[in-house]
Amino acid sequence: MAKGIENIGKQDVAWSYAATFFTIGAGVILLPFMLHKLPAETIGIWTIFQTINMLVIMLDFGFRPSFSRNISYIFSGVKRLKKEGVETAEHDSDVDYALLNGTLKAMRWFYSRIALLVLLLLGTIGSAYMYYLLGKYTGNRMDIVISWLILIFINCYNLYTLYYDVLLTGKGYIRQSQQINLLGNLIYITLAIALIYSGLGLSAIIASQFVSILIRRILSHRVFFNREMKKQLSQAGTMPFEPILKAIYPNAVKSGLTSVGGFLVNKSAVFIGSIYLPLSLTASLGITTQVVEVMARCGLVIYNTYLPKLAQYRVEKNISLLKKAYIYSTLSLVIVFLLGGGGILLLGNTILGWISSQTLLLPTAMTALLLFFYLLEFNHVIAAGFIMADNRIPFFIPSLISGAATLVLMLLFVSVFDWGIWGMILAPGLAQLAYQNWEWPSVVIKELRSN
Repeated sequence: MAKGIENIGKQDVAWSYAATFFTIGAGVILLPFMLHKLPAETIGIWTIFQTINMLVIMLDFGFRPSFSRNISYIFSGVKRLKKEGVETAEHDSDVDYALLNGTLKAMRWFYSRIALLVLLLLGTIGSAYMYYLLGKYTGNRMDIVISWLILIFINCYNLYTLYYDVLLTGKGYIRQSQQINLLGNLIYITLAIALIYSGLGLSAIIASQFVSILIRRILSHRVFFNREMKKQLSQAGTMPFEPILKAIYPNAVKSGLTSVGGFLVNKSAVFIGSIYLPLSLTASLGITTQVVEVMARCGLVIYNTYLPKLAQYRVEKNISLLKKAYIYSTLSLVIVFLLGGGGILLLGNTILGWISSQTLLLPTAMTALLLFFYLLEFNHVIAAGFIMADNRIPFFIPSLISGAATLVLMLLFVSVFDWGIWGMILAPGLAQLAYQNWEWPSVVIKELRSN
C-alpha cells in the first residue's frame, strides 16, 4: 500500500519553531548589522523591497495554498478533486499517482506563466516606482539599481519553482522542509553579514537572498523526488491537467482575493508611508512591524505544522482531532504574544540602543496598539485556515472589503487628518475589528461545538 501523508510529531514542531524564527526573523537578525552599516534611507528601501517580495508571492493568486491543500487530499487517498468540499476517503487509502502527476503538470504550467507576468510587472510598473523613490534617495543610487535588478530575477525564479514548497507541505514533509529552510536562512544570514562588512550595500543582502533560495530549491527537489517517488510517478499514468486546474481554480481565486485584501490591510502602510512620510519614519514603522510579525509567526508554528493533517482530518471527518488542533493552535498564539509582546515593549529599543542603531522601534504606545491588532489578526487567520481545510472560502469578499476600507481610512487619516504613523496603525486595525477579527473564530467555534 502506498504511503500517504507523513506522520507529524514533536520533532516536526521543534524544527518548525527553529526554522520559523530564522525564516521570518532573518531580517531581524540582520538588522543590528544593517543598522550599524547602512543609513536609515537604505533601511527604508530595504523595507520596501521586503514588501514587494510579499506582494509578488501573493500574485500566485491563492493557488499556492489551494495546490498544497489538494496535494494533501491526494496523499490522504482521494481519487477526485472537487471545486468545493472534499471527497471522503478511508484512512491509509492508496495514493492516486496518476492524479498526482496531473497536478504536478498543472502546477508547472501555472507557475511558469505567473513568473513571466511578474517579470513584466516588475520590469515596468515596479521600475517606474523605483525611479520615483530614487528621486528622494541621497545615497548610492547605483547600489539600489543593482539591487533592484537582482530582486526582479529572484522573484521570477522563486515563483517559477514555488511548487516545490507546495509538494513538501502537502506530503507532510514538515521536518525536512523546515530543516531546508533553516539551512537556507543560515546561509543567507552568514553571507549577507560577510558581504555587508566587505563594503557592499543593499545589493549584498539581495544577492545573499538569491543564493539561499537556490540552495533551498535544490534540496527540496531531492527530498520530494526521491527514488520511491520517482518510481511511483514513472509507473503511473498522467491525468489531463486542465480538469484539475478547473477544480482548483474557483477556491484558488477566492483565496487569492482574500490574500489581496490581507495585503492591503497589512502592507499598504509601507507604500503609502513612503509617499507621505520621510523614509526614516517608514523605516521605523517597517522595522517595528517586522519584529512583531516575527513574533506572530512563531505563534503560528503549531498551526502551520499541522496544516497537512487538517486536510486529512477533514477528509476523514475526524472532528475530535480538529478540535484539539484548534485549541493548541490558538493557545500557542496567545502565549507567544503575551511573552514576546512584553519583551518587545520592555527591551526592544533598549537593545537597539546597545548596538547604536540609527533606526529605532516606534514609541511604546504605538507598538502596544500594533501588537493588539496583530493578535486579533492572526487569531482570525487560524480560524480561516480551519475553514479552508474543508475546501471552503467564505471570507474572500469580507477580506476585499476590509482591504478597501483600510486604504480609504489610511488616506483619510494620513492626508486629511495628518495623523501620520498613528493613522497607519489605526486604519487596518479598525477595518479588521469591524467584522473579520470576530466573525471567523466564531464560525469555527460554533462548527466544532455542534459536532
